[in-house]
Amino acid sequence: MQDKRKMELNDVVIKSMNMGAVFKDYGGTINSLDYHRTEDLLVTASTDDTIRLFDTATPTMLKTIHSKKYGVDQICFTHHTSSVIYSSKKENGDESLRYLSLYDNRYLRYFKGHKDRVVSLCMSPKNDCFMSGALDHTVRLWDLRTNVCQGLLHVRGRPAVAYDQQGLVFAVAMEGGAIKLFDVRSYDKGPFDTFLVGGDTAEVSGMKFSNDGKLMLLSTSNGHVYVVDAYTGRKLHGFTSEPHPDGGVMEATFTPDAQYVIAGSGNSTLRAWSTVSGNEVACWSNTAGVPACVKWAPRRFMFTTGSTACIMWIPDYKKLQKADNGP
Repeated sequence: MQDKRKMELNDVVIKSMNMGAVFKDYGGTINSLDYHRTEDLLVTASTDDTIRLFDTATPTMLKTIHSKKYGVDQICFTHHTSSVIYSSKKENGDESLRYLSLYDNRYLRYFKGHKDRVVSLCMSPKNDCFMSGALDHTVRLWDLRTNVCQGLLHVRGRPAVAYDQQGLVFAVAMEGGAIKLFDVRSYDKGPFDTFLVGGDTAEVSGMKFSNDGKLMLLSTSNGHVYVVDAYTGRKLHGFTSEPHPDGGVMEATFTPDAQYVIAGSGNSTLRAWSTVSGNEVACWSNTAGVPACVKWAPRRFMFTTGSTACIMWIPDYKKLQKADNGP
């Protein structure tokens, strides 16, 4: 699926991205998706109460696991290739987080404490710790090795959580555009810095650090996407797409080099912007509804979108060859 020649991401490569593989057999829409950090694996969580595991190198769907009793909403890989953490989607369901072995469809541990739906979930890049943010206005810190909550933060509004790529800092975004930064080793002492991303009253629905830790990417409930300096909190760029027509969350993603941002739009398109120039670089049509979920692969020239289908996007090498050869 992937061209073996060496490439660097640039405007021409980004513009050439096209649908490489489309998996349409979902009975609902995809709530969240995640790539494994070191292997060519992707996992999706859908409103049809399924967890699906994909090999992104081939690409093939490897396995489908059903979670009919609890549903499945937010999902992320642990460091192991065959285990995930996920939250419930059912209305009045159990708000516990579940640590699941995909190998034998067995629950390894439950993490109880949240009183309302978990809307943000992320794994530490360095160890067995993970974080969850919920509509009960709390952020909880956990360790896969024990079901006892390791830390509790009370926040305003809907929280979004993220670790930096070194696993030394985590950020919590909350109501009013406040972003609080914590040292993982001494979070109980409170945040070491607080940014106020003013000018937008919408809730931050998603947040990510760039791989080099210099930038943060914020997506809001009204379709705005912001690139922020992770050291100073200064807003570097603001991009606008259409909000989700059903009020759902629209995800945004950095490319691995943080030179580009890609986000879905409520009008069923995808858009890419340069973090250098601030200009829009590309716009693609998505044939399977609103691409609310989007993540760039850590190991490949590929990103995946989730809507009513799982779509893996790769460069169109014929277009690139034509561009290389000139008119």
